[in-house]
Amino acid sequence: MKKRLLGNSGLEVSALGLGCMGLSFGYGKPTEKSEAIKLLRSAYEQGITFFDTAEVYGPFANEELLGEALAPFRGEIVIATKFGFKEGKPDLGMDSRPATIKAVAEAALIRLKTDYIDLFYQHRVDPNVPIEEVAGTVKELIKEGKVKHFGLSEAGVATIRKAHAVQPVAALQSEYSMFFREPEKEIIPTLEELGIGFVPFSPLGKGFLTGAITKDTKFDNDDFRSIVPRFQPENIAANQALVDLVNTIAQKNNATPAQVALSWLLAQKPWIVPIPGTTKLHRLQENIGGANLSLAADELDSINAALATINISGERYPAQLQARVGK
Repeated sequence: MKKRLLGNSGLEVSALGLGCMGLSFGYGKPTEKSEAIKLLRSAYEQGITFFDTAEVYGPFANEELLGEALAPFRGEIVIATKFGFKEGKPDLGMDSRPATIKAVAEAALIRLKTDYIDLFYQHRVDPNVPIEEVAGTVKELIKEGKVKHFGLSEAGVATIRKAHAVQPVAALQSEYSMFFREPEKEIIPTLEELGIGFVPFSPLGKGFLTGAITKDTKFDNDDFRSIVPRFQPENIAANQALVDLVNTIAQKNNATPAQVALSWLLAQKPWIVPIPGTTKLHRLQENIGGANLSLAADELDSINAALATINISGERYPAQLQARVGK
C-alpha cells in the first residue's frame, strides 16, 4: 500500500488506516478476541500501518486488544490513541487537565505494551482547560519520549491555531466523507495553511455509503447509530440519492460503493488519511481496494458537481453529542 505524510510532521503512515473502535465499542456486541486479533494482524499483512484507538473504546479494552495484537511488529506501525474524558467514560464529561493527560498516557503505554505513543490526540476539546495548557502538557510528554506527535479531534479552527502555536499539531481527526462535507468550509483550508494532516473518521458515513443501510434497517440499542438523527428511517430514505450516485460511479469502475467513497476522499488532498473501521475480513479487503482505486479527473468533477446538488437530511449527532464538537 502507498504511504502518505500527515502534513509537515514527518509522520508517515499507510494511505488508509484502520479505525479500531468498532471491534470493542459503539456498534453493537464486541468482536470475539481471537477474531479481532486475526483482523488486526491481517490489516498489517495487507499493508496497513496506521491503527487508531482510544481509552474510551471499551473503555480500555480496545487499547489492550491492540497491545496484544500488534506487539509482534510494533516498530513497523503507527498507533494513535486519545485522552480527554473523565475516567475514560464519555458520559462523565471532559477532562484534559495536565495531570489527567499524563496519567492517561502512562496507562495507555501499559495497555498498548509499548514505550511510546506515536500520535496522542485530545479526543474532544475541554472547555474548562485552556488548549495552550493541553498542548504544553503533550509537549512535555514528547520531550520525555513517551509521545511522538500531538493531535486534535473534532476541534474548531480557533483551537487548532492556538494549540499549533504551542506544540505543532501533526493531525486533526474529524468526521469527513461524501456524507458529511462540513470540513471543506474552514477546516481543510486551515490544515493546508498550517501543514497539518487530516484523518477522517467515518469515511463511509458510518456504513451509509456502502449501500447496505436502508430505511428498513433496524439498529440494536447498543449501536450508536440508533440515536443518530441521520439514521432515522425518514432521513435514510431522503439521503438515498447520494447512495445512488456512488453506486453509479462504482458500477462504471467495476468497484464497490465503499471503494468509490474512499477513493474520492483520498483524491481530495495528498495529506488525507481515512480510517475506515470494520469487524469483517472481507470488508477490510474491500476497503483496501479503495486505496488502490484511482478515479479519473472527469469522474471526480462529475461526483463533486452532483454532490453540490444533494442536500443531506438529518444531523450527524444528537444535540448532546454535537455540543462537544467544533470548539
